[in-house]
Amino acid sequence: MLAPLALAFALPLVWLVLSSVMTNAEINRFPPALWPDGIDLGGYRYVLGNAMFPRWFANSLIVASVAVVSNLLLGSLGGYAFARMRFAGSRVLLGLMLATMVIPFQLTMIPTFLVMKWLGLIDTLGALIVPSLVTPFAVFLFRQFFLTLPREIEEAAWIDGCSRLRVLFSIVMPLARPALATVAVLTFLTTWNDLSWPLIAINHDTQYTLQLGLTTFQGQHHARWSAVMAGNVITVLPVLVAFLLAQKTFVQSLTSSGLKG
Repeated sequence: MLAPLALAFALPLVWLVLSSVMTNAEINRFPPALWPDGIDLGGYRYVLGNAMFPRWFANSLIVASVAVVSNLLLGSLGGYAFARMRFAGSRVLLGLMLATMVIPFQLTMIPTFLVMKWLGLIDTLGALIVPSLVTPFAVFLFRQFFLTLPREIEEAAWIDGCSRLRVLFSIVMPLARPALATVAVLTFLTTWNDLSWPLIAINHDTQYTLQLGLTTFQGQHHARWSAVMAGNVITVLPVLVAFLLAQKTFVQSLTSSGLKG
């Protein structure tokens, strides 16, 4: 049952890859060609040589990498605090934080824009990085995973004189590799594929991310479909690689983090 369903979902991706190595004549042929007559890399050469794709790719990589590292660090600190420390208002604060996950982006984009403008970050990569430094989902996922770990391991370290931070980074974090991989993959996917916020915060093409640049590139080069398809392949490839590398730990984390809440 899963094989035909997987094939149906994979067909658009296969068609995208095949179209990227076709000529414009083959793409515009009617009825459409299902298989290229030969491999033509003209679209890739055009994208990488004549467009600003390398700059946009670097911008997206910088934004996504910083977001991943900051969510791993700040999310693990927040998740460990909610999982192991009891302080006044901790449950209320956790509930308020989780409530922000149901607020749609359309309600927060104007306040976020005003804050970024006040900080002087509009039309810079900082405007894309700062709102993504830590997410409620990362904190919640780390908390759920830390709750599944036995306290005895940490208590033994405390008896030996370890501080909370040392216990977290030396003992707990090595055991939380599935959660780390899941947060890293989801943060990378969300940041890499984001289009709405860069469209609002970025004006100059030198600061475009790959998604924003690809949108404008499609509008300017709609006649060169091979180049448009090649640009889409370049955009999708890092996402596929990231998910395939972390697929096993991704599933493991989602199953274990739901055992105790």
